[in-house]
Amino acid sequence: MLKHKGFPSRLPGTDYQFTIRRDNKDGATPLTKRERYADRRPMDRRADAGFMWALVQHFGEEPFERGNLDAGRLNWLFGREVVPAEDPFDPASYEALLRIDIRRVQGTFPNAFSEEFIE
Repeated sequence: MLKHKGFPSRLPGTDYQFTIRRDNKDGATPLTKRERYADRRPMDRRADAGFMWALVQHFGEEPFERGNLDAGRLNWLFGREVVPAEDPFDPASYEALLRIDIRRVQGTFPNAFSEEFIE
């Protein structure tokens, strides 16, 4: 499992994790699209925005390996702002390639392109 050096491990000041420390002995948790309903808690929305900001700042438009990125956090963005970068795509692989859909991010998380995280 690739560990993304320099990627934040969590949203500062919270327990919302962005990365995992070690791979799961039973294999990677499969990535699935999760619905983001309008009534989600503000802290959950802030964690999504912080994670998206970190992804954009760290990877930009280049494809990246899933590696140690937290599947639980990725699932909230997967299928919309974060999409598969390879075909066929294995959602249960730490080596799966992903990419950011910049156009979608600009509409959903416009602050993801600022130098510092702004909610």
